[in-house]
Formats: sequence, C-alpha cells, structure tokens
Amino acid sequence: MATTSIESAPLEIERKYLIKKPRPEALLSVPGCVSSEITQTYLLNPEAVERVRKRVYADKTVYTHTLKKRISALSAHEAESEIGPEEYEQLLLKRDPARNVIHKTRYALPCGSLVAEVDVYPFWQRQAVMEIELPSEDAPVTIPPCITLLREVTGNHAYSNNQLSLRIPEEDI
Repeated sequence: MATTSIESAPLEIERKYLIKKPRPEALLSVPGCVSSEITQTYLLNPEAVERVRKRVYADKTVYTHTLKKRISALSAHEAESEIGPEEYEQLLLKRDPARNVIHKTRYALPCGSLVAEVDVYPFWQRQAVMEIELPSEDAPVTIPPCITLLREVTGNHAYSNNQLSLRIPEEDI
C-alpha cells in the first residue's frame, strides 16, 4: 500500500443501523443484490485502525488493506487498497492477538443512488447491522422495504467491526 498520510485519505461518511436479522432469501430477491462472505482481521497499529479483509464472491475473491481514522460519529478518513493474496498472508502476520477475527455475510442492496450494506454475523441470531455510505453528513437516508429497523447506532462504537472484534454486545431483541 502506498505510504500516504491517513489524514489526506478520502472521507467515508456512513450511517449505521441495528436491524432485525433479515431472511437471506428476502435480501437476495432485491434486484441487484450482491452477497459475499467476509473475513476481517485487525492488525497491530497504534496510529490508526488497520485491517485486512478477504471477501469471497460467487465468482472471485478480493483482498483489501485498510487504514481508518475516525474524525466524527459519521465520518472517517479511509485509505483502502486492493492487495494480492500473498500480501494479505504477509499482513496477517501483524494480526492483533487481542482481537477476534470477524466473519460475516454481507448483502449489498441498491437503495436509490446509494447502497445499503447488510452485515449478518454468526454470533447473533435475531439482529444484524446495516450501513449506508453517504455523499455528505446531511444526505437523506431511505431504508429498503425488506429491512426492519430497530434503531440507529451511528456513533455507537459498540457496533463497529473494530469493537466487535474485542467484545460482542448482547442482542437487543
């Protein structure tokens, strides 16, 4: 990954919601829905949140390396780059042993001009998390009709993957 300051990385702006765990068939019936299996590993880095991700789609596997530094409840600087499987394996050697590896199934649903990403985790039976990346912090959000919203958790770090790798909160429902 190129060495650039994390502060000069692009902004990621997103809202996050705790949702009732949807049926996979309901999500996959949404035109344009794409599912993938994600393995996310956090690395030792005192300066920023650093992770590697292996994302397996039906027809390919994509590896990414990410540095992220939060600047507000909705926004973070995020530098992400695609890497090869060899670099992925090398970076796994820097795994933070205090953190669990996160496994999840992600469903990316078209939501108007945006994409709703629903993350279903094996450790919860009744709930899941949905994120929607936004063009600005004040952009309106439309919840897809197949989603039952429990509550917004934007800014609640307990539901970030970074924190889920340390501690899994009890289910809300």
